[in-house]
Amino acid sequence: MTPRSILVTGCSSGIGHDAAHGLARAGWRVFATCRRQEDCDRLVAEGLESLRLDYADEDSIAAALAEVLSRTGGTLDALYNNGAFACPGAVEDLPRGALREIFETNLFGVHDLTRRVIPVMRAQGHGRIINCSSVLGLVGIRWRGAYVATKFALEGLTDVLRLEMSDTPIKVILIEPGPVTSDIRRNSIPHFERWIDWRGSARRGQYESSLLQRLYKDRGKPDAFELPASAVTAKLLRALTAADPAPRYYVTTPTWVMGLARRLLPTRALDRVAARG
Repeated sequence: MTPRSILVTGCSSGIGHDAAHGLARAGWRVFATCRRQEDCDRLVAEGLESLRLDYADEDSIAAALAEVLSRTGGTLDALYNNGAFACPGAVEDLPRGALREIFETNLFGVHDLTRRVIPVMRAQGHGRIINCSSVLGLVGIRWRGAYVATKFALEGLTDVLRLEMSDTPIKVILIEPGPVTSDIRRNSIPHFERWIDWRGSARRGQYESSLLQRLYKDRGKPDAFELPASAVTAKLLRALTAADPAPRYYVTTPTWVMGLARRLLPTRALDRVAARG
């Protein structure tokens, strides 16, 4: 029996890396993609099929999908859009280029790949598109404005796509992790250093007492309620195998709490809750 196939992005570490290996163990044919070729080579050495795919590079998206379809004979059962990065900093300190760069990867690339996959799934008569959002796609917290903006946008785009695909056999699903063990904080440092002039900011003192500590001194320290990436993989497997998958899958206690708070609390009360994060 031919194994079901899935294309997973952002597999160099964290959620994507665990998902790729977890799905392979569950019997899926996994095409694990990474932005850098050296990470792809490492995944191949780990026993996975891996290709380079950079959301910010349209040619790499087209080439990766073409190679996947060549290997499967033109079919793809599922797509897991997981790749993303963060650029921490106060909103007032985010230059236009920083937002342009993060949206290219966290939203525009996701959308580009998804559009290319939909005709394949239409033709074969089935498919699942699963987008990895975040608790920060539900509520915003300080210093995360750029990342929050991309995840709010991803939530909206995915919701509309789900509505529009309701007359097709394609299922569209969101997974919304809270704090999960990954390298996203460490990987955000180059983006912070490239774009944020914290020394010239009106909030320099707040950077020194808060964000710099978190980025450079506490980056290996787990967050409250943090779960391993395997918790996301477990929900991903449910989303892939359920006969009637839910539109959303929450992962971690903070996501459940903030999802409920967003529905029940007035804005000022929600602001006070989010400010503690």
